Amino acid sequence: MTTWLVTGGAGYIGAHVVRALLGSGRSVVIYDDFSAGLERRVPEGVEVVRADVHDASALAHTFRHNEITGVIHLAAKKAAGESVDVPLYYYRENVSGVQSVLEAMEGTGVHRLVYSSSAAVYGTPSANPVAEDAPLLPESPYGETKVIGEWLARDCGVAWGLSWSALRYFNVAGAGSDALADSSVNNLIPMVFRALDRGERPRIFGDDYPTPDGTCIRDYIHVVDLAEAHVAAAARCESDVRTDVLNVGTGHGYSVREVMDMVSEVIGRDVDAEVVGRRAGDPPATWASTQRIEAELGWRATRDLREMVSSAWMGWRANA
Repeated sequence: MTTWLVTGGAGYIGAHVVRALLGSGRSVVIYDDFSAGLERRVPEGVEVVRADVHDASALAHTFRHNEITGVIHLAAKKAAGESVDVPLYYYRENVSGVQSVLEAMEGTGVHRLVYSSSAAVYGTPSANPVAEDAPLLPESPYGETKVIGEWLARDCGVAWGLSWSALRYFNVAGAGSDALADSSVNNLIPMVFRALDRGERPRIFGDDYPTPDGTCIRDYIHVVDLAEAHVAAAARCESDVRTDVLNVGTGHGYSVREVMDMVSEVIGRDVDAEVVGRRAGDPPATWASTQRIEAELGWRATRDLREMVSSAWMGWRANA
């Protein structure tokens, strides 16, 4: 049996990935400092190592003690807007973090990696849907750190035979169960729910973009679909030496206003959003070309925007 270490495995995405791995018959160890992770997201019986990814000795001990055969590296900071204000913090957490993980992997003979990357590596694409061979022009320090993480994985593949896949996530939403709901202050759908709970109007950051309704367009991917993509990528890394960069999205874009409208439909009342100024680092429109991941992994997203919003809403209410 293979055993995968999931860094950030008690986080929103990580918890879904852990369950998908367990469902595939693999053994899992969670490695998390719980700066963003939650104890309630940890499945019963799964070993948890409470430590920082910068702790090289803790990583090496975990790899050896648990006979780890692969790593899914999710632990990182992910708010593009925040990264503009505190770039050094993002470089430390995201770049030094993956470097530490890779050094521990090399030192203990672990040669399989699925790396959490982001559509932020593209910046504002010249055309949509954006394919994996598009120029990498990130517009925030967050996006830059994800590019560097991919470079590190690539270079380790050349230097010591790392088998790796970098998954470029688009906008993740929804929940696989109420207990795993997204509580992030940076993701659109929970931001709407939080505003409504406070009696405030949800905010749309800019309505003067060059899009049909003036609001940003994004590709929203259900977190359960995303978790299943991680399992497919892990399986490929197990079968042979991989050097993959893959988009994970639906291939369809929704505007912020369309998402607000869907939230209104699901909760049964108008969210009455207000328009405020643009945020730094937000490209007007980005959605994925999914041809490569469909061909390479046989994976395709199956859940739509309504499922994302409705599952997120049920999870939000259950945890309010």
